[in-house]
Amino acid sequence: MSQPTDNQIESAYRECASLTRTASSNFYIAFLSLPKELRRAIYATYAFCRLCDDIVDEPEAGTNPSTELDKVELALSEPHEGEYARNPIFTALPHAIDKFDLGTQYFVDVIDGCRMDIDTNRYNTFEDLQVYCRRVASAVGIICISIFGNQSPEAIRYANDLGIAFQLTNILRDIQEDYNNGRVYLPQEDLTRFGVAEAEFAGETLSDNFREMMRFQLNRARGYYESGEHVIPMVARGRQCLELMSGFYSRILAKIEACDADVLSQRVSLSASEKLTITAGVGWRWALRSVSS
Repeated sequence: MSQPTDNQIESAYRECASLTRTASSNFYIAFLSLPKELRRAIYATYAFCRLCDDIVDEPEAGTNPSTELDKVELALSEPHEGEYARNPIFTALPHAIDKFDLGTQYFVDVIDGCRMDIDTNRYNTFEDLQVYCRRVASAVGIICISIFGNQSPEAIRYANDLGIAFQLTNILRDIQEDYNNGRVYLPQEDLTRFGVAEAEFAGETLSDNFREMMRFQLNRARGYYESGEHVIPMVARGRQCLELMSGFYSRILAKIEACDADVLSQRVSLSASEKLTITAGVGWRWALRSVSS
């Protein structure tokens, strides 16, 4: 297949933007704060991650998720050949990878993380879970800061922690949904330590042991936020986007804390007004910085 034209690349970026807008309001709101060149590279990255997630979580009838991920990995090295050659993601993403000198390793890490959801439904230790979090979340964060202009080892270390914070927040929010889908991400060692049975995840009644275990998990996640947010001032571009993303996710964590860890009888999420408040707050801080500079 021939190399895509400029018009085809622009069209592919628009498709990735549309997919992002449809799939994730939180991320899409944060991405809107970016200048065009950065924003469309992030759209392509998000669309790629969404594709990998959907292959595993919502496989098309008659497809094998592992085989499909193999095809996606092949498309990273040969984007204009094979089954995904006409997919707009593999028109936009190679352009972004070249433009921002991203390489493909962190994208492969995302694929490997999604493979873990095929092969693994329990994690014995937190160290085991960290591997998963680094692949499905931290790798994406490192791609983002690379697009934003900082690939230093220190920035990568903090981006890794912020990605773990985000993924832990997702895990704590979605305990019941994941359990109903046959997965338990919370480390088995922690369930044993606090005397929590997995069967509790199916109900709506929270035991004292469950709440105590959740407080431990919330404190762990908070520690990763405190470390990971050090990456925000380290990027020259995209800082406002990182502030918004961290603001949205840390607010979800705070809401879980505020309801005393009741994630079984309800799904903790942000209302439109809460998103607006966070967005306005970040925008106001940036306006003040602009005036004072």
